[in-house]
Amino acid sequence: MSRTRASSSIALIALTLVGGLALSGPASAQTEQVAAPRVPATAEQRAAYSRLDPLARSVFWSREVEVNPADPVAGVKLAEALRQMGQNDQAVVAAQQVLVNQPQNVDAMLEIGRAHIARGQAFYGIAALEQAKSLAPDDWRPLSLLGVAYQQVRRAEDARIVWNEALRLSPDNAEVMNNAAMAQMTGGDPAGAETLLRRAVAQPNASMQMRLNLAMALGLQGRIPEAEQIIRRDLPPEAAERNLEWLRNQVRPTTAGVDTDTASPALVRTWSSLQGQ
Repeated sequence: MSRTRASSSIALIALTLVGGLALSGPASAQTEQVAAPRVPATAEQRAAYSRLDPLARSVFWSREVEVNPADPVAGVKLAEALRQMGQNDQAVVAAQQVLVNQPQNVDAMLEIGRAHIARGQAFYGIAALEQAKSLAPDDWRPLSLLGVAYQQVRRAEDARIVWNEALRLSPDNAEVMNNAAMAQMTGGDPAGAETLLRRAVAQPNASMQMRLNLAMALGLQGRIPEAEQIIRRDLPPEAAERNLEWLRNQVRPTTAGVDTDTASPALVRTWSSLQGQ
């Protein structure tokens, strides 16, 4: 079974399970169950579905929103699942609907920011992120995302300021350091990005993507053997070869006198997309 068909099957199972319909018994009993008011899923059911893939989660949380449109948790979770599926416009709509009922819901504001950043239109998410920052001045998350948004709209100094503030609130935060490092990478400073990424990957909660970003920083400096050691530890052989070939292609033009000590936002997005293949 293909991955797409498997995900679709999981989503169908999810929809069936949360519908609460009996599959056996007299037809009249089934009719009564269909007509009965639907109730929100239990905490245990929500926890179980939170571990599924984005498609299954989007089906589940859509149903929860239908049961209770004013449920802020369901609205935010639906926005998150849609964003992770690449449906960023729909994610924004779902998060904005949460704000209709809870105008000061910080998590919904963060999802709006994430979705606009993901679709390459960070400018439209800055207002929500700045509002989240004002409402939650001790929360590092709005600051971290604001840094990404500011960097995307070329407000590099503003990005640096909010990332420093985020690290003040959450010292040695791997996510903040990774975001700041990728901004340095797009700004043409892979060496500076390497310094931050080495600190990030040393943290207990460092992710594989952070380690691969460090490999990218090393590779763009022409240090392919060092990058290869990291890549082969985290990726299976075919994926490792694909990533290494991409890095080698970025370095090769230096022999022709072309400056490759930079990484455009497009290159960074390409690198990230390679990990998902």
